[in-house]
Amino acid sequence: MNTAVVDSTDVASAEVRALMESFRHSMARLRSEVAKVIVGQDEVVDHLLITLLVGGHCLITGMPGTAKTLLVRTLATALGLSFKRVQFTPDLMPTDITGTDIIEEDQTTGRRIWTFVQGPLFANVVLADEINRTPPKTQSALLEAMQEHSVTVRGHRHRLTEPFFVLATQNPIELEGTYPLPEAQLDRFLFNVILDYLSADDELAVVNRFTNSVDMPEVSSCTNADEILKFQWLTRQVPVADSVNRYAVNLVRATRATDPLATDQIRKYIKFGASVRATMSITLAAKARALLAGRYHVTHEDIKVIAPPVLRHRMLANYHAESDGVTVDDVLKQLIQQLAE
Repeated sequence: MNTAVVDSTDVASAEVRALMESFRHSMARLRSEVAKVIVGQDEVVDHLLITLLVGGHCLITGMPGTAKTLLVRTLATALGLSFKRVQFTPDLMPTDITGTDIIEEDQTTGRRIWTFVQGPLFANVVLADEINRTPPKTQSALLEAMQEHSVTVRGHRHRLTEPFFVLATQNPIELEGTYPLPEAQLDRFLFNVILDYLSADDELAVVNRFTNSVDMPEVSSCTNADEILKFQWLTRQVPVADSVNRYAVNLVRATRATDPLATDQIRKYIKFGASVRATMSITLAAKARALLAGRYHVTHEDIKVIAPPVLRHRMLANYHAESDGVTVDDVLKQLIQQLAE
């Protein structure tokens, strides 16, 4: 599909209708395939799908043993995308993930030439496992890839494979031997998704499923890279009413303690609020959520549901919040409730 020549307002065209039908079919199959392996994390799976549809990156925060790595690997397989996993450690160097130039000798001429050897970033889905265990120098190499979809080695720029997504994991309880992610890098993540414990019934289902057989369920691919790029284009064509856009803008502006819209709790507990990038992220993610729900319009409810994972890592609490035991999620919950009244 040549998206450059399709009128973005002509959602009734046969070509767009066919793409929407393909989208619905692919997403239904995708959810079914992922459910073969992943139990009871439907909301997290939807957030990862939204990340892919928007063309963003996702930070997954969860306790050890909550299937973070398994979830990302399963999703990449179901999407039909190339997958690479990088275990982030304190001794990891930037070239270990970007790739490096090596000198090779041409056997026919005897001349020596520089040859670029690609690193694990050259894949559609990159799992940055325990991203906060590597020092800032290596984290900055990942920052360029996330923002520019390219890496620079010895002054030469190399484009990454499209579509390109970084799905990073971090452990919320271990602080020793970790390097907090810089605010600039945190802001590049569309979502900070919390992978919580399963319910008792879901945990029982996991035990029964994975202790009765040594073989993992086979997951089939439901789409491919070219189709996902089309779905990304379709996502951005979803219309948003001015009132819904205004609601998203007001919500983000209200996270800033100096803004007139800020609540008393924001002024008391939040040191820095979210930027305009957060507003764009909420709107784009809400479009994707609407599509996944079978709608071609965005509602206020989409904004409310999407706001917490978009904003929780973009707001910095102050020492009053820490001393009172108040989290950013607590503040966000009250803020969304007050703006809805």
